[in-house]
Amino acid sequence: MATKYIFFTGGVVSSVGKGVTAAAVGRLLKDLGFQVAVQKLDPYINVDPGTMSPYQHGEVFVLDDGAETDLDLGHYERFIDVRLNKVCNITTGQVYAEVIGKERRGDYLGGTIQVIPHITNEIKRRIAMVSKTTGAEIVLIEVGGTVGDIESLPFLEAIRQVRTEVGRENTMYVHVTWLPYIGATGELKTKPTQHSVRELRSIGISPDMIVARSDYPVDESLREKIAVFCDVDKRAVVPMVTTPVLYEVPLLVQKAGVGEYIVQRLGLQPRQQLNWQEWENLVEEVKRPKPAIKVALVGKYVELHDAYISVREALKHAALHAGVELELSWVHSAELEKGRGLDELKHVDGIIVPGGFGSRGIEGKIMAARTARTEKIPYLGLCLGMQLMVVDFARAVLGDESANSTEFDRATGNPVIDLMPEQNAITDMGGTMRLGLYPCKLQPGTIAAKAYGEDLVQERHRHRFEFNNTYRKQFEDLGMRFSGLSPDGRLVEIAELSDHPFMVGTQFHPEFLSRPNRPHPIFQAYINAVCERAGVEYHKPKAAKK
Repeated sequence: MATKYIFFTGGVVSSVGKGVTAAAVGRLLKDLGFQVAVQKLDPYINVDPGTMSPYQHGEVFVLDDGAETDLDLGHYERFIDVRLNKVCNITTGQVYAEVIGKERRGDYLGGTIQVIPHITNEIKRRIAMVSKTTGAEIVLIEVGGTVGDIESLPFLEAIRQVRTEVGRENTMYVHVTWLPYIGATGELKTKPTQHSVRELRSIGISPDMIVARSDYPVDESLREKIAVFCDVDKRAVVPMVTTPVLYEVPLLVQKAGVGEYIVQRLGLQPRQQLNWQEWENLVEEVKRPKPAIKVALVGKYVELHDAYISVREALKHAALHAGVELELSWVHSAELEKGRGLDELKHVDGIIVPGGFGSRGIEGKIMAARTARTEKIPYLGLCLGMQLMVVDFARAVLGDESANSTEFDRATGNPVIDLMPEQNAITDMGGTMRLGLYPCKLQPGTIAAKAYGEDLVQERHRHRFEFNNTYRKQFEDLGMRFSGLSPDGRLVEIAELSDHPFMVGTQFHPEFLSRPNRPHPIFQAYINAVCERAGVEYHKPKAAKK
């Protein structure tokens, strides 16, 4: 069949939930038997979010092929349970870099380069690549920002042109908008939605469906009003009330008849009956009262929780499958350096230190690792969290408080973490780290091997520094086990302590491969260890293979 395209645009305000809506629709269509992929069009001029501050952009989500992408791709992968690739995230920076590169090479034969057709053609070329590289029959495309943003106009013009080229029967526009609540009168207002749709129609796009986001119930009269003023079927006005359970959104989408409408609109026939039992059980388990465990996440961007969204979700997935409630406390590593919060850290059931870059708050993270080591608190270190666990161990067993990573102290006498040799000559920061999927061979009898239940696994990486092999034999003699190595034995992928209930660090980012219905084995093993320390009973399912 011809590839079908569903475009998601946003109105009124940003962060209205386009990404989660697209992911939920994708899950629905996949469960109807279609091959689905999702693409995000980001209007910023950065080439990718890899060099952007987490305070501004949140987490950088890494794909199998090493692409550093928007955090919405994490939503797509977690909800739909797909593995996306680099063409699934386009930025204005990538588009202009490609077009300017062609112009410099003379590919345009001296022609004048313009937004239309050159920029829009490049956008359309990249949209078409999704189905070619993933085999998707239905491609869902989210346009970042809101209608009316100057920087989004080339993307909107490109998706308008797609309909003229592939046909109305193969395209659908979904506009996600916000219904503000006026407290003084106690009512929801549709006028901003009307203005947003009018703005969209002024550039040639008429939405086929409107998803009306709201913190309050949307009654039938409001749906009728939106349908009349925005010229869409009443069936296609979908109220989406905020839910405290993120993974309930696909159920809300299905209940609203979205799947049935989209399939009918695109002339498709469902290939299988929906079976939402597993997903319904998942949501019911989230809502069920459960015994609580306390985990402290120690980071330097904790003011913005989206900076660690995949870590948070991976912890939730594992806690959910253990049958416990996760109480996550956000601890700023810079505050630990000032002596604030260290005593409280000793009373949590688990400590996790995620990845990051830069020297700010590093000593606080090392203090967190030391607390976990000396107090026998289950510890999971991710990327930088693994490296700082190694630094703390070095300081303790070598008796040298100056032991460090050369990322933070180039003159350290004990550089237990050092720059990868192939990174020495690199000057550009963007897209130059060890990125993407790499194999890891597990060592028999270790915590990691028991967690995975496999000999060889593939995990996503994003780092520039590695464990310094000069110290490997010495560390092993002193109680550190290197339970995961690259197949050639050259690189340390997982480190753990032999005399600790659970102190494990991974050089890779396991959080990127966790799913709500299939927790990552390392996170599951960690949460189980946290439950044991807390004295909380937990489910002990068989380790799920990825």
